[in-house]
Amino acid sequence: MDKYEILEKYYGYRSFREGQEMLIDHILAGKDVLGIMPTGAGKSVCYQVPALLLPGITLVISPLISLMKDQVQALNQAGVHAAYINSSLSEGQITKALAFAQQGRYKIIYVAPERLETERFLRFAMAVEISMVAVDEAHCISQWGQDFRPSYLHIVQFVKRLPKRPILSAFTATATGAVKEDMICVLGLEEPFTLVTGFDRQNLFFAVEHTKSRSRYLQHYVAGHEGESGIIYCATRKNVEKVYELLRREGVAVTRYHAGLSGEERQRNQDDFIYDRKPVIVATNAFGMGIDKSNVRYVLHYNMPQSMENYYQEAGRAGRDGEPSDCILLYSAQDIMINRFLIENKEANPDFTEEECRTIRERDEDRLQTMNFYCNTKACLRTYILRYFGEESNTSCGKCGNCQKHYVEKDMTQEAGKVIACLEEQEERFGINVVAGTLLGGKSAKLKEYRVDRYDSYGALSRMREQELKDLIGQMILEGYLRQTKDKYGLLQTTGKAQDIVDGSCTVIVKLEPRSSRMAEEDDRIKGSAKRRSDILNTRGLAFFEELRELRREIAREKGIPPYLVFSDKTLVDMCVRLPMSREEMLEVNGMGAFKYEKYGERFLSCIMEYTGGIREKFYFGD
Repeated sequence: MDKYEILEKYYGYRSFREGQEMLIDHILAGKDVLGIMPTGAGKSVCYQVPALLLPGITLVISPLISLMKDQVQALNQAGVHAAYINSSLSEGQITKALAFAQQGRYKIIYVAPERLETERFLRFAMAVEISMVAVDEAHCISQWGQDFRPSYLHIVQFVKRLPKRPILSAFTATATGAVKEDMICVLGLEEPFTLVTGFDRQNLFFAVEHTKSRSRYLQHYVAGHEGESGIIYCATRKNVEKVYELLRREGVAVTRYHAGLSGEERQRNQDDFIYDRKPVIVATNAFGMGIDKSNVRYVLHYNMPQSMENYYQEAGRAGRDGEPSDCILLYSAQDIMINRFLIENKEANPDFTEEECRTIRERDEDRLQTMNFYCNTKACLRTYILRYFGEESNTSCGKCGNCQKHYVEKDMTQEAGKVIACLEEQEERFGINVVAGTLLGGKSAKLKEYRVDRYDSYGALSRMREQELKDLIGQMILEGYLRQTKDKYGLLQTTGKAQDIVDGSCTVIVKLEPRSSRMAEEDDRIKGSAKRRSDILNTRGLAFFEELRELRREIAREKGIPPYLVFSDKTLVDMCVRLPMSREEMLEVNGMGAFKYEKYGERFLSCIMEYTGGIREKFYFGD
C-alpha cells in the first residue's frame, strides 16, 4: 500500500490536509521533521501514516497516560495494531506488550518518556528495529514552554544509545520562537524539515465577556447548548466545586475534575465525560492535555488562564473534529490577583538555579500581563492570538466576539490626563480599583480607610461610568502610558511616555460599548456565535441526526468505547446530507474508511433505509 491507500483505508479520507503530505514525504525520505500545527490539523496522521510504511517499529513519546490510551484506542478502532507502555499497566501486561511488539505484531508503540530510562525497555529497544521516534507535545522539552517536563530530556540520551539512529519527528500545536529553537536544539534534530502551518483555528469562535454575573452567564449558556459537550475551566478547586454545584442544581448532566479528588474518582468522572454519559465537565487546568475527544462544542473559561499558551491549548480542545465551536472567556479583574498568587506560590523546579527560577517567574509575569491585555483589548481577538505566536495579521477576522460588537470611539485625552494627575498625587501607591474609586468619588469602606477624599483628584471623573474609566485605564496600559507592577498588588504607575499626554502631544482614543446595547448584546452573545455544521440541516435532517447519534451511542455502549471513536459529528452530518444507500455511497462519506465500514457501516445503512424508506429526500438547506 502507498500513503494514499493507507489514508483512505484506515482514516476514511481521500486527501491530506494542509502540510500533512509534506511532512510525511520528508519522513519517508529519511529526514528529521518538526511540525507546528494547530490542534485539529491532524498531527498524528503525520507520523502514523509513515509508521505503517517504514520497515520497523515507530515509538511515539507522549506525556500523558490518557493521551496514549485515546490514541491507541482510536488506532485499534481504525484497524491499526498499536500498544502503549506506561505505569497504568501491570508488569505482566508490559511483558506481554513488549513480547508482541518484538514479534512484529505492533507497528506503533506509545511510551511515556520516563519509561525510556528503564533497563527493561532499553533491552527491548536494542533488540528490535526502531525506524522512527516521534515526539508528541514536543514543546514539553523546552524550559521556556508552558508545560516543561524534565523527563523529556531523556529522549536524546535514549536515541544516542540505540544501535542505529532512527528518524526523529517532533510535533506541537503551540510554540513561540524560543520554544521552537529549543525543540530543534535540545532534541538534536538534524537539519529538520520544519513546517509551521499557522496557528489559526477558523472553526473556533473567540470571545471575552466582561459580564456582571459569571454564574448567570454560565447558566444561560449551558442551558442554551443542551446536549452538547463542553468543558468549563476554573483556576481553583473551590471555583470548580462552586460551578459544578450550580450546574448540577440546574439539572445539567455535569461532572468535575481537580487534584483534590481521588485518582479513582477523577478517572470515573473523566470517563463519564469522554463516553458522553455526562457531556459537561468543570475542571482545573489539570484536566484535558491528554483528551482527544473530538466533539467538544464549547470551552468556557470561568477564570482567566495564566498565559496565552495555556489559554490557546485549553480553548483548542473545542472543535477538534473541525466543526464550529465556541471559546469564551469570562473576565474578572480579580483573576489577575488569583493568578499572581498562584505564580508566586508555584513550587520551584529543583533542577533550576535560583537565577533560572527568577527568570522563569518574570517570564510568567509577562505572560500574565499579555493575557490580561487579551482580555481587555477591543481589537480582533483572533489577530491578537496569531500575532502572539509570531503570525503577522493586519486584518480583522470579522467573526470573533470583538469584531461582532458595536463600539463607538471617544477622544478621552483629557480624562487620561486626570488619571495621570491622580497617580502622581497618590504617589503611585495603589492599584486600578483604588485609583478608579478615587476618580469616581467612591464611598466604599476601603476608600474611606485610605482617606482618598483628601486628594484633589477625588471625584474628578464622577460623571463617568466605572467600566468606561477602567476601559480608559486599560487602554493607557495597552498603549504604554501606564504599567502595573509585577507583584500581587499590581500597583498602577506612569511610564516616561505619559508625559506626552501631559504635554498635549498625543491623543487617547478609547473604543466604548454603548450603554444601550450592552445588555441586549450580552443576551445575544450568551447563545454563542459559532455556526454549527448541523445548522445546515432542516427539521427532518436534525431529527435524523439525533437518530444517528442514538445509534452511535448504542454501538459505543456495546463496544465499551467513546461515541466519537465510532464516528465524529462531522461524519454523521455528512450522512444526513448524502443519505448513502449502498456500500459504495457510504464509503464516500467523510471519515468512513473501509475498516470502519466493515465494523459499523451496515448498521448505519439500515438506519438510513428504515428512516427514509429508501427515498432520497432533502435533509438540508441550500442547493
